[in-house]
Amino acid sequence: MAALFTGKVLTGNRERDEVETERELGRALENKVLLLYFGSGQCPRCREFSPILKDFFVRLTDEFYVERASQLVLVYVSRDETEEQQSAFLRSMPKRWLAVPFGDAFKRELELRFAVSEVPAVVVLKPNGEVIVGNAVEEIRRMGTACFRNWQEAAELVDRNFLLAEDFDEWSRRSITDPIRRLKYKLDKKREEKDKGRKEEGEES
Repeated sequence: MAALFTGKVLTGNRERDEVETERELGRALENKVLLLYFGSGQCPRCREFSPILKDFFVRLTDEFYVERASQLVLVYVSRDETEEQQSAFLRSMPKRWLAVPFGDAFKRELELRFAVSEVPAVVVLKPNGEVIVGNAVEEIRRMGTACFRNWQEAAELVDRNFLLAEDFDEWSRRSITDPIRRLKYKLDKKREEKDKGRKEEGEES
């Protein structure tokens, strides 16, 4: 996914800091579903949809609702008329949102690439940049957070929630027959202990 943003800059919400895409953003996007939200704080349809999207995002990523944040990242692509309008809109949205800087020509590149002609639009992408849903606005309205499960499966994300980070590489190197070998080892060991016990009983008698 970082390839989509190579040489580009994103900003963190409510911060002036730029996200250096080759490093921080690469890690932020790894193994995650990416939402590109094309919208505007002044558009009536966006004003109606944005609170729905905010609630959708928060319910999947905020620790108040979930034990672990879902593998989800959102980038706001603004059609606001001024930088102040974009900043005002983002202040009302979750802090974890990223944004294309106001006035960046990359915004137009994204609109053309994903054929976005009107807002609001939510393009859902796999970690490799492939499109899962061209515009998920109606799906989010209709299904709420339930649609994330479908995207997660389509994106073939690796669920690392049940693996410690340091164990993951070791786990991935194991053969599929490893559990069978461990079971066989346990059975062989039990058999050896039984045989040993019988020998000792025989010697005593």
